[in-house]
This record gives sequence, structure tokens and C-alpha cells, in this order.
Amino acid sequence: MSLTNATYATGRRKEAVARVWIQPGAGKIIINKLGIDQYFDRIGLRLLAQQPFKATQTDDRFDVTVNICGGGVAGQAGAIKHGISRALVAYDPDLRAVLKKGGFLTRDSRAVERKKFGHHKARKSTQYSKR
Repeated sequence: MSLTNATYATGRRKEAVARVWIQPGAGKIIINKLGIDQYFDRIGLRLLAQQPFKATQTDDRFDVTVNICGGGVAGQAGAIKHGISRALVAYDPDLRAVLKKGGFLTRDSRAVERKKFGHHKARKSTQYSKR
């Protein structure tokens, strides 16, 4: 697939970064040179990544090429969703209202809290012993 007339956007979630290119096509989604069915074995993650197309009713109008790195599979699916949403807005600004209302353009900034010294985990404290 050539990316000559493609629209580019970057999506992020947790530690995952997705570089997304969309272009008019038949609805194929390629992630790191694999099909979406091969890359995400859980159907929930596939549906999460394709939510922007369902919201804008553009299911089979675009081919998507994604290069993703970092994070786990759930964070990567969220990053792809964010990247596709931003690319759709760059391609057609009229879709912005639908995507904004659905919350697809907001970057989910939640991240893992750091571990504090003197604690077992970020918030779990040491066990108290009276004697």
C-alpha cells in the first residue's frame, strides 16, 4: 500500500505511541505489517480500535496503516483509536463534532503512578506490627 495521498496523525495512550496513516480505500487495517485480526487476538481490542469509524459511519471508506510501539496491548488499542480519530479530523474537519462529542479526541492522560520509597508499591504501605 502506497501512502502518497495519506493523512497522518499520532495517537497516544499510557506508554503506547501510534503513528497512523489513513487514505481512501476498502477498510483494511494494517498494524505493524499484520492485519488487525492477527495483531489483536481479543475482539474487544479490535472493536476499541475501530470505534472512531463506527461513530462517524465511515467503516469501509478508509485503509489504515499503523506503526505502533510501547505499552501493552490495551494501551496500544487506545492509542490507535486516538490516532485514527485525529487522522479523520485532519482528513475531514466536518467529522470533528461527532468525534469530539464521543470523547475520541481527548488524550487519556492516566499513567501508572510511581513507586514511593518505604512502600511496597505506589500506595501499599509496609505491614504494621505492634510488637
